[in-house]
Amino acid sequence: METKEELAIVLPEERIVNKIYVLRGKKVMLDRDLARLYEVPTMVLNQSVKRNIKRFPADFMFQLSLEEMQIWKSQIVISKGDLKGLRKLPYAFTEQGVAMLSTVLKSDRAIMVNIQIIRTFTRIRQFLFNHKSLKDKIDSLERKYDKNFKIVFDAIKRMMIEEEKPKVIMGFHLREEDKTED
Repeated sequence: METKEELAIVLPEERIVNKIYVLRGKKVMLDRDLARLYEVPTMVLNQSVKRNIKRFPADFMFQLSLEEMQIWKSQIVISKGDLKGLRKLPYAFTEQGVAMLSTVLKSDRAIMVNIQIIRTFTRIRQFLFNHKSLKDKIDSLERKYDKNFKIVFDAIKRMMIEEEKPKVIMGFHLREEDKTED
């Protein structure tokens, strides 16, 4: 049996972040992805939820419509093997729904995975808040100063938007083995 420390390392945050989608204006995770993280069959996860359906109101969990399913499939690259298990429309769980899953799935792994998922949702929310806060501050400063500073503010905004590009080292550089002493 894995210890709590081992479980915390087993699940990298990127693996969770890559399974968070925005549907109906909410950040959600799908039943199949959660089941994989918990290492249980999707059917077992859904059966546990159905046995405790009172714990999962519409703002905690909803089933995708056929149209939402098609949109989701078109946005995500899915192998044919992944599609085989997709006979039913998946359920989507909001952050609160994921938290509620810890009350119906009681294994150590489910508890630790839930903790990691909730922490990831919290980090995403904090990142979005901080980014918006920074943008609001720059907008405020821009309104305060005259047009001479417009170039500076435009450059700052571009830096916030642009992705970091790999730095290209220019010029001639000697390799260590090519250097000789005179």
